[in-house]
Formats: sequence, structure tokens, C-alpha cells
Amino acid sequence: MRKLRNRTTGLAAVTTAVLALSLTACGEGSSGVKSSGPAADSAASAPAPAQAEKNTDTAKGAANGKNASTAQGAGAAKGSTGQAAANTPVCTTKNVAISAAYQDGPPYTHIVLTAKNTSGHSCKLTGYPEIEFLESHRENVPPVAKSKPATPVVLTAGAPAYALVKLSDGGRTENTEPVTAFSVTLQGGGGMTAVKAPGGGIAVDPAKWATGYWTPELRNGADDF
Repeated sequence: MRKLRNRTTGLAAVTTAVLALSLTACGEGSSGVKSSGPAADSAASAPAPAQAEKNTDTAKGAANGKNASTAQGAGAAKGSTGQAAANTPVCTTKNVAISAAYQDGPPYTHIVLTAKNTSGHSCKLTGYPEIEFLESHRENVPPVAKSKPATPVVLTAGAPAYALVKLSDGGRTENTEPVTAFSVTLQGGGGMTAVKAPGGGIAVDPAKWATGYWTPELRNGADDF
């Protein structure tokens, strides 16, 4: 009987020890000392807060650098365009054709000069047309300052420019003189050419006449005079 009791006691002790070891192993697994799987891999791959902030700063720096480079490129392109315009030769009477037409119906108080680039390259018109209507009045027709564009007019091949010219006020009592042709000089060394008056002749008043500057198009307000 004593031997059987001792054997039973031994088996109970061994069983208790095995249970204790099992509980210890389960405790270690639940405590997260060592685990695997997608959640664990995701947590391991996530950057630390300091590293994430550093990555964000790097991305912002790269974006700012790209924006700065784009802005510098645009500025350079704009500068190149301005330089190209500055290097464009002045239009001469050899590469532009100048004609005149009435602006409105009677009384004919204004005409429009058109200068069309007939050459195969670009050129620019500077200032205003220097017009002499009468041999008895050698001075040029005065320009109207408000019609002056901000920059010289650059004409590509085949492109036109315009200048509005006032002849008179259209009154019956004005001291007007008939003109069938007149001279136009292009500023900047462009030379002089003769232009036929529209309709076979126009009436001009030296006390009222005026000319606008060369412009790519006639503009409301700036060319009303």
C-alpha cells in the first residue's frame, strides 16, 4: 500500500509540473513577446514617428525644388521671347505694303493705314507713321499719345498692323484741302513710301489732323480721337 501511495503522489507531481509548463508557454504567446503574421509584419514595417516626419520633409523639399525649377524655366522662356523681339529687325518699305482705306462712311473724317508684312521673315514696326499730306505743310501729322502700345509691334510673315488717322472734323465750314496721295515714313530707318488716298481723294484739315501709333489691332477707346 505504501508503494502504491508513493507512485500516485509522483504521478500527481509530474502532472502538476506539465500543467505549469503549458500555462507558462501560453502566457508567453499571449504577452506578444514573439508573434508572427500580417499584423506583426505591418507593425514592423511602419516607420517610426521621427522617420515619418523626415520622409514628409524630404517630399516637401522635392516638390518645392520642382516648383522652383518650373518657375525658373518659365522665366527663362519669357526672357528668351523678349530677347527674340529685341533682335527682330525693323520693318522697311521693302518688306511691308502700306495701304489706306476709309474707316466709316461720309463725312470721311478718318482713314486706316494698313501695313502688311510681305517678306518671308518677322519684322517690327516702331512708333507711328510719319505722314506728310501736303507739300505746303512739311511738318508730319502729330501722333496721339494714348494710342501708343506698350511694346513695338512685331509682324510675322503676312501679318498686318494698323494706324488710325484723323483727317478733319467733317464740318462744311472747315478749311480743308484735297489730297490724292501722301507720303508715309517708317520710324527706325524703315524708309519712305507713297500711299494713294482712298476713293480717289480725301479732304484734310491741317488744324485737325492726327495719327495713331502702329498697333496689332484697332482698340476701342485708345484709338478714338
